[in-house]
Amino acid sequence: MSPVARRDFLRLTAGSLAISSALATSMAARAATLAAPAETTSVQAKTTSAYAETTSAQAETTPTQAVTAATRSDERGHWPDAIIVNALGGLEDPNPTPSDERAVRDALASGLTAVNVTLGHVFGAGEPFEITVRDIAKTDSQIRANPNNLLKVYTAADILRAKAEHKVGLIYGFQNAAMLGNDASRVEIFARLGVRVVQLTYNGPNALGDGSMVAENRGLSPFGHEVVERLNANQVMVDLSHSGQRICLDAARASRQPISINHTGCRALVDVPRNKTDEELRLVAAKGGFVGIYFMPFLSKTSHPTADDVVAHIEHAVNVCGEDAVGIGTDGSVTAIDDLTAYRAVIAQENADRRKAGISAPGEGPDIVPFVVNLRGVNQFYELADRLQQKGVSTGRVEKILGRNFVRYARDVWGA
Repeated sequence: MSPVARRDFLRLTAGSLAISSALATSMAARAATLAAPAETTSVQAKTTSAYAETTSAQAETTPTQAVTAATRSDERGHWPDAIIVNALGGLEDPNPTPSDERAVRDALASGLTAVNVTLGHVFGAGEPFEITVRDIAKTDSQIRANPNNLLKVYTAADILRAKAEHKVGLIYGFQNAAMLGNDASRVEIFARLGVRVVQLTYNGPNALGDGSMVAENRGLSPFGHEVVERLNANQVMVDLSHSGQRICLDAARASRQPISINHTGCRALVDVPRNKTDEELRLVAAKGGFVGIYFMPFLSKTSHPTADDVVAHIEHAVNVCGEDAVGIGTDGSVTAIDDLTAYRAVIAQENADRRKAGISAPGEGPDIVPFVVNLRGVNQFYELADRLQQKGVSTGRVEKILGRNFVRYARDVWGA
């Protein structure tokens, strides 16, 4: 373990209580599935104690009530057996008075099998490493409090288990690598905590390279190469969403395992920085990777996309990448906004905050909602599937897009 990582652990564990037995058992089970040097195993033991403050507080909260099978939607249309994986999304209620129970209930009703949820530091103030460790601890506690409906995903088999057990699998992911600081050995720390996806950059620059909004467009730095090597060694997905073009191409060539762009659109259809060029899409697919299409304003030149725009970007991605490499990464939650009129004031403030922080991208605006208005709520995945089929897409291909392609990619990176 590097001196920097050791310092981080000592700072986070000082004065903390012993971790709960449930988490200790979980971490021990995970340790058995990943081979690692003895030193790294020792590091993991120290990391678990950093959870104590968060987990002990979470233990005092009332567990979310189980959502029974009777509350789940029976309206599956033609897709009762579909595995649905949102390669980047959320499990929250975005309304003014949020309900965790509603968020879980809606996710189950939507048919969602698993979702990559963003944890930890993305941008803004605070120490990224500490913020991220505490967020992981909090999410672990939420899963333990709701075992009938939620499942932590480590492998592709866990996604299939979530489907079989009628649960939602949570895939732990990052949308920035800033929490690594300048110490690539932290990759092992987060891998042992169950992080399965690391996006190398957000919109701005970091020590690995440049995000999509940086004009300089630096490629993968020497430190970035070291991080990619560590991610490969720990079977963690390398995600190039939000990245600049050069770092995306560099990482795809440098990685020994397939990489992904978990939430994006196609720049050939709408030329904005957040969308990916055909060159990027083609290289990622050629290396055995995965591309998820989002439900975001960047899909339309007007920044007000419809479900037809989502279908168009999926079709273009399939034409470029092939039918085995494309899926969905909506960049949103299942639970819909109940009052769109009132929400517009909220989104205007959020946009102002993002502009002030320097992370806003072309295609965002004070009157632009970050979702597709006619493809939201509990029916969004089945509605998309029906629309694809109406366009002549075969049932088999639709099911690949909904989730089977992500499962294939996960199996290649994480193992069965």
